[in-house]
Amino acid sequence: MRAIQVASFGAPEVLNAVTLPDPVPGPGQVVVGMAAVDVIFLDTLLRAGWGQDFFPRSLPYVPGGGGAGAVLAVGEGVDPAWVGRRVAVRTGTGYAEQIVAGEEEIMPIPGGLTSEAAAALVHDGVTALRLHRLGGPRRGEWVLVSAAAGGAGSLLVQLAVAAGARVVAAASSDAKLALARKLGAEAVVDYTRPGWTGQVRQVTGGGAALVHDGAGGALGTATVDALADGGRFVTYGTADGFAAPDRDEALRRGIRILTPLMDGPPDQKTVRDTLGLALEHAARGRLRPVIGATFPLEQAAEAHRSLAARATVGKSLLLTATGRTAGRRHWPDQS
Repeated sequence: MRAIQVASFGAPEVLNAVTLPDPVPGPGQVVVGMAAVDVIFLDTLLRAGWGQDFFPRSLPYVPGGGGAGAVLAVGEGVDPAWVGRRVAVRTGTGYAEQIVAGEEEIMPIPGGLTSEAAAALVHDGVTALRLHRLGGPRRGEWVLVSAAAGGAGSLLVQLAVAAGARVVAAASSDAKLALARKLGAEAVVDYTRPGWTGQVRQVTGGGAALVHDGAGGALGTATVDALADGGRFVTYGTADGFAAPDRDEALRRGIRILTPLMDGPPDQKTVRDTLGLALEHAARGRLRPVIGATFPLEQAAEAHRSLAARATVGKSLLLTATGRTAGRRHWPDQS
């Protein structure tokens, strides 16, 4: 089978297409023939060698964390009825035509939902639903979503709007801001421009009650200035490291700082239940992942370059020969 392998940490060029033996399932495992592979910004950081304390990777490794496809084979103790079923899979690898996963790491894809849409929810759907519950947007209050055109951010905009909140979306280009408006944001700001947090405070009449920070780093730290006193700051972005707001200042202003990534990954049952809910919402049209670009598996390096350059609007996926529709754009009015 064809796969992407990282033999040394570094720039996108270290993502090399290789031929590896077809995987064989062990007890309690399945082999999934991947159609669509999830790509998240964290993949680009790990490829460069960042985060070994949090997400250790031993070289060489096949990057990724899952996607969607069909079960090709099952190991001992696994119900053979899984064979042939389309599934979403979230595990420790993904950039390959076939991957091995535990039976507990797969979830059936509801009828009517494309493999691409399912793959787009494997991480970002779970992340968005968990952050939505953590932040608890309330009807009528202002919610600021930064990196609002990203995979998780675009879902958080939808969830906040559905909860009856008023959304300010922050992003870095006209195309991304237009997408946020299409998803229901009432106001938009370009967070690459000076004074953008003041603009948010003006629009919201004193600051947002809740911030979902998908940027992290210095930008995420600055986002606290757009928050009203007594508000909630939920930060999950890592594009430039973690946000580091002044804890003493936050305490003085009565701001709750929530850092879910620091709490470690959720347990397997939470992931499975939340992924199932995300897939169900998408199948019923309540949640629409925005897939901005697809790339052939062999072009994983190009997908990483696009993410690093902030050129992708919405979600990026890699497609194998099974699911290849490279270059197609998916917007909220499509599955």
